[in-house]
Amino acid sequence: MEKILSIAGSDSGGGAGIQADLRAITVLGGYGMSVITALTAQNTLGVTGVHPVPAGFVAAQLDAVLGDIGADGAKCGMLATAEIIRTVAEKVTEYDLRPLVVDPVMVAKSGHPLIDDQAKAVLKKELLPLAALITPNLPEAGELVGFPVADEESMIKAARELKALGCGAVLIKGGHLKGAPVDILFDGREVLRFPGLRLESRNTHGTGCTLSAALATLLARGLPLAEAVGKAKDLIGLAIAQGLEMGRGHGPTNPWAWLGNTLARGEVLESLQEAASRLEAVRFGPLIPEISSQLAYALPYARGMEEVAGFPGRIVNFRGRAKAVGCPCFGASRHAAKVVLAAKRLHPEIRAAMPLAFSQEVLRAGRDLGLKIGRFSRADEPPEVKAREGSSLEWGTTRALEEAGRCDLIYDLGEVGKEPVVRLLGESPSQVVDRALAILEMIPGRGGPHA
Repeated sequence: MEKILSIAGSDSGGGAGIQADLRAITVLGGYGMSVITALTAQNTLGVTGVHPVPAGFVAAQLDAVLGDIGADGAKCGMLATAEIIRTVAEKVTEYDLRPLVVDPVMVAKSGHPLIDDQAKAVLKKELLPLAALITPNLPEAGELVGFPVADEESMIKAARELKALGCGAVLIKGGHLKGAPVDILFDGREVLRFPGLRLESRNTHGTGCTLSAALATLLARGLPLAEAVGKAKDLIGLAIAQGLEMGRGHGPTNPWAWLGNTLARGEVLESLQEAASRLEAVRFGPLIPEISSQLAYALPYARGMEEVAGFPGRIVNFRGRAKAVGCPCFGASRHAAKVVLAAKRLHPEIRAAMPLAFSQEVLRAGRDLGLKIGRFSRADEPPEVKAREGSSLEWGTTRALEEAGRCDLIYDLGEVGKEPVVRLLGESPSQVVDRALAILEMIPGRGGPHA
């Protein structure tokens, strides 16, 4: 277990600073330690007071931790005064503390500077050269280089100038860009782009803290720089997307979402295998569409097809029985994954789906079982959706759920070249298979294990 030291301010609201750092370190399996550089009175609405810790006591904390426990990596966040910055730099050198990630917290969300010119000069001259990686956002990068940083061209220029200060690498975060965000990483040899999605969420408090603490942990573990950045961005992207609704202002990010996905991977695959075995035990073939079937199951906080598992060879009709081809794996289900992800966006509890052969008997059985049924017509599909390969099911599932509300079963009547299909939805593969087998039992001449 890597020992990671956070040198930063304390957030009384728990959303940023030391508190956010320790969460990120713990979620990634590290042992978090802290040196507090400032006490803040703050909540989701803002900061109402700051009390810098005397530099001598910052030094005492560093000596206590590093002189006994040691650290495999560290990050620096809020360092409010030139004296504190100089003290930290001296101790980093004395104890050869590395890898060090520096998140140069210099500008408040309101745009007001948080450190004075003297502190900024000491930061650039004495601390940044000791860092393996620095992670400024656009306003912070602009403060450090002395010119506006507002687009990719200026981000690259700023990254080169900051690298010249002596740090190992520079990651300039593009969250303040207009349009889709992109981060720029420069290690002195090449410029790498890390594009992202613009996430509409007010719960972004602690984003920079979480990212830099994650990077310190991953670099301490020995991950290559670009891989560490990619993994840390995945964590923070999910943490923002699943941000916590707390307080009346900007709520905190949610790094537990990444951990939830990580811990659920084995359970997802096991659940799929168990559910498929139940299908294979009965003569389920008549309910399998001509195009074959699939059983898809998403991670709790899935965002893309690579986070939805299924069977690589689908579920086929083999001599009247269902046969799952291959072992379940993530990224194997393209069409069913689109259905699950579309349903999950509107109803997060829906994580599983399975296509069935369409018939009026299947619909009748579903109604008799009390399942809520929705439908969509491919004739209503907008031309621009038809033109995008693979977008029809996403559009159709969304359309059905928006019109009918939370559904257990969605069907469409197909069109030329497209088979009509029924799609069962559920919270788990077990629930979907329960419903599928119950439907099978209610169709004359098809039910039962020996039918």
